[in-house]
Amino acid sequence: MDTADVPIWEKYTLTIEEASRYFRVGENKLRRLAEETPPPAWVLRNGNRLQIKRKLFKKLIDSLEAI
Repeated sequence: MDTADVPIWEKYTLTIEEASRYFRVGENKLRRLAEETPPPAWVLRNGNRLQIKRKLFKKLIDSLEAI
């Protein structure tokens, strides 16, 4: 199954680029938030690639007034 066949709203993790488009948050802002120490629970590292756990990040966004 090609990853292009999976709709973005059904993916478990998103790349920084996908998450930026999906949540309408800048890529640089997402990278800064994801590279905090210790890493947030909504971040998954795949080697040197950051993946955003869509549902956990959505919960975070829902709880915030500003990002």
